[in-house]
Amino acid sequence: MKKILAVSGGIDSVVMLHYLKNDAEPPVVAHFDHGIRGNSAEDAAFVEGLAKKYGLEYEVCHAKLGEGCSEADARSARYDFFAKIAAKYHGIICVAHHSDDVIESIAINILRGTGWRGLAPMSAKNIERPLLTWSKKDIYRYAAEHQLSFRQDQTNTEDVYLRNRVREALIGVSDDTKKRLLDLYKKQCILLAECEELLNEIFPEQTDYYSRNLALEDENVAIELLRFVLARHGISQTRPQLKKCRDAIKNFTPGKRFSLNRDHFLVVGKYTFAVL
Repeated sequence: MKKILAVSGGIDSVVMLHYLKNDAEPPVVAHFDHGIRGNSAEDAAFVEGLAKKYGLEYEVCHAKLGEGCSEADARSARYDFFAKIAAKYHGIICVAHHSDDVIESIAINILRGTGWRGLAPMSAKNIERPLLTWSKKDIYRYAAEHQLSFRQDQTNTEDVYLRNRVREALIGVSDDTKKRLLDLYKKQCILLAECEELLNEIFPEQTDYYSRNLALEDENVAIELLRFVLARHGISQTRPQLKKCRDAIKNFTPGKRFSLNRDHFLVVGKYTFAVL
């Protein structure tokens, strides 16, 4: 399958591009210009230059999101663009996340009060991460060996972003501790895959109506069931939101509605509830 390489111009994605440029099926270089920084167009021009140098197709989006754009909105817009390019070429998105990124994400999820799924970040099946077994040291080493030039994103050093603060805090963590965290990560990914397989067996087909007995299960089981059910309808909820949803299914009188977000809600019946 053709690879759609998400290349920002930073060292991680530049290394990924160089590593995969001679893939059996030539990849596509995709760049998303957020338009958040004044010099972001320079990053786009740099990435375009790399694509031309390697003789690869290049796709770009100039979004002009502005300085006030949140990390979440920027990420959503970026992945929407990559998904469109993947659909255009019938390919798969490749991003340059590495093992240190995994550790940072786990730390961030723990700080945010994650459930067990937060220990298995970056496990989406529709995205490939070819550098996931590489450390940041490996990436720097590869860039030096191949004399690769890359762009520096000034926002990577600004402590206004949680990930940057977490990255700074993890500098002193030993390699042994990181290895233990990555071993835990691998186990959690296996557990997550097994859980998804079981949930697909429980709910083999999507439907709008579900038994209210779902909410009578053990809290942790009920939350996993609800998470899966709502995801089937394109709805993502945090663990606290899922707890409120479970309480509504258990306690609401028939006919009462529970709002999930601006576009979706539950309608509780006598024996079932509907996702609308």
